[in-house]
This record gives sequence, structure tokens and C-alpha cells, in this order.
Amino acid sequence: MTSGSKKIIIAALIGNTLISITKFVAASITGSSAMLSEGIHSIVDTGNQILLLYGLKQAARPASPQFPFGHGKEIYLWSFVVAILIFAVGAGISIYEGIDHILHPSALHDPTVNYIVLGLAIIFDGGALYFALIEFNKVKGSFGYIEAIKRGKDPSMFVVLFEDSAAMLGLLIAFIGILLTQITRNALWDGIASVIIGLILAFTAIWLAYETKSLLIGEGADPDIIDAIHKIASKQDSIEKINEILTLHMGPEFILVNMSIDFKDYLPVGSIEKTIEIITKEIKENFPIAKKVFIEAESAK
Repeated sequence: MTSGSKKIIIAALIGNTLISITKFVAASITGSSAMLSEGIHSIVDTGNQILLLYGLKQAARPASPQFPFGHGKEIYLWSFVVAILIFAVGAGISIYEGIDHILHPSALHDPTVNYIVLGLAIIFDGGALYFALIEFNKVKGSFGYIEAIKRGKDPSMFVVLFEDSAAMLGLLIAFIGILLTQITRNALWDGIASVIIGLILAFTAIWLAYETKSLLIGEGADPDIIDAIHKIASKQDSIEKINEILTLHMGPEFILVNMSIDFKDYLPVGSIEKTIEIITKEIKENFPIAKKVFIEAESAK
């Protein structure tokens, strides 16, 4: 796993831990539904970061006879669990609280505490988001953010990016809801803000689940890597045809490569073995994440 992934998770964990307690205190003092939803949001995010750190630790375990390709896919599992928790706990409770507040509005007490807490939350969450963006920019290359997320194989990095972005948007909605409630003296706005925060969390969870699903099921390497592997093999004169190249991500930094090659007829076994050795070596030199390369000699179909 990249050290950048761990750094942004720890940064987000510290920020959410610091602010979640103050949000709950502010909600209990002022009775704000939106602030309560924000507190729930932060505590769910804190739990999520703990799960992601656990996933990184589990994924780093070495291969064993029972798991010959290692445990790299564990990070995909825990990222998917995080998406489910955001949807079920964060979004569910926030929407429920908002609807309850709309149906049974209660007067909002002095919102000054809410504004102070929101200001602190913006500082902490904004810092975590800024740090996440810096680390993400290091790995996204020339691709845009959406394309980089789709092509990314380390979900722990974009999960935190999604969470922090949703957190900042949620803070803005909470601020608007509390401000409108104070101006209009109508608690309906506070409840509506809570529902909107819940919907933001639901959208975030669905998008995260969608992005991690293919990795969890078994996603191949980027087309650019597959094309490069094809070119490496094609340089060998002893090859008649490359039948198939199959790849599978066993983790963010572990690709399994399986190639079916039709070698020229009447080649001695020694020449075929030498060619396989050359191809395997060059693939691993160009792509260190190709930890396992299997090449089988097979006639073209």
C-alpha cells in the first residue's frame, strides 16, 4: 500500500475525531437537527477511517498457503463496507432526524455555538481535504479527477477524498439551514438541511460502492499496461501469435498476469523457456506491480 493512502486516512481520522465531539455538544445545546446530522456524519467518518486503517493492515499481510496471492483484496472489502456504513448509518439517521424535525419542529436555541463549531469543522475538515487532494494529485497524473478515480486501484485514497468532499458540502448545507432557521424563526429549514445532508451521504455511499464493486469482484489492469505487455511480448521473434492476455488486480499494488502464447512450430523447449524468461523479466522490470506472471504455450485457436 502507498504511504500516501495511510497519511490521508490518519489526517482525516484526527480531523473527524476532534470535531465530532464538538458537533454533538453543539447539537445538544442548541437542539439543531442539522448539527446532529453533522455530528453523526463525523462519527461515521471516524469509524470509517478506523476500518480503512484496519483494511490496510490486513491487506499488507504476506502470502500464505491458504492465500497464495496475499491479502491485497482486503482493502477492497473494507472500502465497500465503508460505503455501506455511510449509506445505512450516516444517510439513514440524518434523513430520519431531518424528517422527524420537519414533522415535529422545535425551537432552535442560540445558534452561536453552532456557528463556532461549524467554523472549527471547516478548518479541520478543510485541512483534511486539502491534504487528501495533495496526495491524490501525486498519483492521478495527467488525468482529470473523475477519470483518475475511475482508473484508480487504491480505493482507500478516493474513499477519504469522497468523504472529505461530502463533509465540506454538508457543513455548508448545515450553515445555510441554521442561518435560515435563525432569520425566519422557522425550524423547518433546519430539518430540511438535515435531510439534504443525508441525501449527500447517500449519493456519496452509492458512488463509493459503485467504484469499489468492480475491484472487489476482480478488475483487470489498465488498458495502457495491457498494451505495453503485448508490445513487450511481440518483440520476440519466436512468437507466432499472442492469443490472450488476462490480468487481475489482487490489490492496489499487485497485478496477476496470465498470457497464452502460440510459439513458432518446431522450436526446441529450451528456446521457448528462454523466451518466457525474457518476457517475464521485462514485464516485471517495466511494471513492478506485476508480482506474478504466468505464460503458457498454447496453439492459436
